[in-house]
Amino acid sequence: MEIKDRILQSALLLFTRNGIKSVSMDDIASDLGISKKTLYKWFDNKDDLVSGVIGGHLDCVQGECTHIASEAENAVDEMVRIMEWAKRHFSEVNPNTIHDLRKYYPAAWQLFHNHKNEYILTQIQANLRRGVAEGLYRPDLDVEVLSRLRLAQIDVLFDPDIFPQAHFEQPRVQMACNEHFLLGMVTLKGHKLVNVYRHVTEEE
Repeated sequence: MEIKDRILQSALLLFTRNGIKSVSMDDIASDLGISKKTLYKWFDNKDDLVSGVIGGHLDCVQGECTHIASEAENAVDEMVRIMEWAKRHFSEVNPNTIHDLRKYYPAAWQLFHNHKNEYILTQIQANLRRGVAEGLYRPDLDVEVLSRLRLAQIDVLFDPDIFPQAHFEQPRVQMACNEHFLLGMVTLKGHKLVNVYRHVTEEE
């Protein structure tokens, strides 16, 4: 593995585990067993490194989500798989990481913002249209409105004023909101599929 890739990998693990602001360039150099001089050969400063980490991570996330969509049997299956993926993904992330990114690293936060408004929006719309075509989502869904509502929810989920980190763990918040959104869209046929995938038994 090239040194730049090793730096990005180490920084991602440290940021994910400890938050971004609390991790110094010294910490990253020490973790890798390299000098700060070597670190600064590849990245001008910490802001530059954070942007590199976030950009690479978003590329990876995009690949994983695209794979999930391509493997899913139907729109409901895709949503349930994405929900489970999000639950696992955010259970490994220190809550301070998102807060730090939003507050202290505007360039990196803009990368996330762009990813959300381009890739994620497109994926949401594709899933909604797929579900309607399959008869699993209500035929009267306003795809343009609901996809943007779902996009807006992403910011809300990470807002510490609404969901204080001391009381709400991200996996819990993600699962509750995602499940609520999905159940509001499905037809009876789709609801039955949700129950099958989620292993839930309801009385008729």
